[in-house]
Amino acid sequence: MPRSGIRQPVMADVAKLAGVSHQTVSRVLNGSPNVSERTKVKVVAAIRELDYRPNSAARALVTRRSKTLGVVSFASTLYGPASMLDGLEQAARSAGYYVSVASLRSLDTRSVQEAVDRLREQGVEGIAVIAPQTSTAGRITEVSSSIPMVAVGTGARSATPRVAVDNAAGAAAATRHLLDLGHRTVHHLAGPAGWLESRERQEGWRRTLEAAGAPVPRVAAGDWSSRSGYAAGQEIARDREITAVFCANDHTALGVLRALHEAGRSVPGDVSVVGFDHIPESAYLIPPLTTVQQDFGEVGRRALELLVDDLSGVRHARECILIAPDLVVRGSTGPAPGSLRARSLPSRQEPEVQRSA
Repeated sequence: MPRSGIRQPVMADVAKLAGVSHQTVSRVLNGSPNVSERTKVKVVAAIRELDYRPNSAARALVTRRSKTLGVVSFASTLYGPASMLDGLEQAARSAGYYVSVASLRSLDTRSVQEAVDRLREQGVEGIAVIAPQTSTAGRITEVSSSIPMVAVGTGARSATPRVAVDNAAGAAAATRHLLDLGHRTVHHLAGPAGWLESRERQEGWRRTLEAAGAPVPRVAAGDWSSRSGYAAGQEIARDREITAVFCANDHTALGVLRALHEAGRSVPGDVSVVGFDHIPESAYLIPPLTTVQQDFGEVGRRALELLVDDLSGVRHARECILIAPDLVVRGSTGPAPGSLRARSLPSRQEPEVQRSA
């Protein structure tokens, strides 16, 4: 392994050790099929022995391709945006791209523009903007950029090519599930007003109740946190008319579950609870949480496809790709109190978590 102060190995060193030309080494590094397996093994062995690392900057000068994509991210500590970022990074890595991330505290037009300019200075080939807030969708179109851009998480409200989870469809599935269990109506604990996911999930919930002729209760405001869910859950626990609650995310649902438990209300015997996100902990709550699962890996793959297509000259100017979520049914939902039957469910049932002995 090279030590500090010693010249780093270059492609010519690999070629010499392997007994091949530097063009052959280049073909192996680029995955060319026109290299015999025997030669490939010798080149790979030489690369490992020398601990050779290709110079991406030098390659970019020759090919005019940095193989790097930029991501403008916001609120990356929240489960949804963080999972979208992870999905993009995984998809980019599988496609042979590096990722450079610009994380912002504010998604105003100036901040987004500065982040885009900074990424362009790094030579990125395309940029994905994770834009979960309502105000950001329009601002993306105001950003000046001559390289491909895609919006992630903006739903149908952006003129930029975009990929998002179909939040309205997920909320509709959760609400229908509770109505099919015989609940007269479904109460909703929403996310923050300025978030697209919050608005779209609320719309899906409301439209489903209206289509079923069910009463539409007043929406309770939340902020994605378990704390806000706990506060709302205390009010829900005092109202004996409430038998079903759809929460805008799983962390909110967690707070509701605790408040109901402390008040002596049974879940799902007295109140059924559904979340949204399918966080890893959701299967281990008491009871295990029925929730809406988002395919963030597919979101990342489709966003990458749009960027790569644009780089290849295929334009998707106003395309909106919505990824359908799945309802995962667990122990936190059941028939309405006093209901004698529950209609069949159009969702997949996930088996209970196995307990170790």
